[in-house]
Amino acid sequence: MTHDLLALLIAGCVVFAGAVVQGGVGFGLGLLAAPVVTVLDPTVMPAAVQVVNAVLPLLTLLAEWRAIDWRGLGFALLGRLPGGVLGGLVVVYVSGQVLGVLVGVMVLAAVAVTAAAVAVPRNRATLAAAGLLSGITGTATGIGGPPVAIVYQHDKGPRIRATLAMYFFLAATQSLAILAAVGKLPLRALAAGALLIPFLVAGYAVSGPLRRFLDGGRIRAGILLVATASAFVLITRSLTG
Repeated sequence: MTHDLLALLIAGCVVFAGAVVQGGVGFGLGLLAAPVVTVLDPTVMPAAVQVVNAVLPLLTLLAEWRAIDWRGLGFALLGRLPGGVLGGLVVVYVSGQVLGVLVGVMVLAAVAVTAAAVAVPRNRATLAAAGLLSGITGTATGIGGPPVAIVYQHDKGPRIRATLAMYFFLAATQSLAILAAVGKLPLRALAAGALLIPFLVAGYAVSGPLRRFLDGGRIRAGILLVATASAFVLITRSLTG
């Protein structure tokens, strides 16, 4: 077995698992895929993960698009636009290590506050702020789900998944455009992302039982768990270089 084929199979298995998680919770693909793909081949990051980030939401939208919170989505995207631009600048000029630690600590703090039964209000300001932070980290690291998901944690599963799916689709396409504009979108990275799509489709196809389990009153706990894991992954990856 060649090195490239082995790397593809490892990355594919991780994308499969990430698709299962995101199919149930609404986010989490980047959490699992970004660190592993970075280790296997850092030259295709973050573009390869952004390719799968753009494709997976389409599968969710096919099933649950009617549940989208269009008003909230608009405010999140309003913050995401400048956040994506800032994320592109981070890729070029700023240390990803510093960004990863900072964002990881912020996500952990947000999880601790909300787990203590302090509700995060969902309004124009919080949605725009979450979109801004998500834009920066999503474009720079491939992990942009936790900020927006935390704002939506008290909603119903279908609405969370559908709104996040539309948000991630538009966000990922924006990130890919920005990476292209700053010269960080090689064809090799696009090809790597495309090769992972079959694993992604298979993962989403088997995520139905997890969706049903979480929709039985467990979606908030799932969001906080995945957000916490995302924060630890960001911090660990940043500190270990």
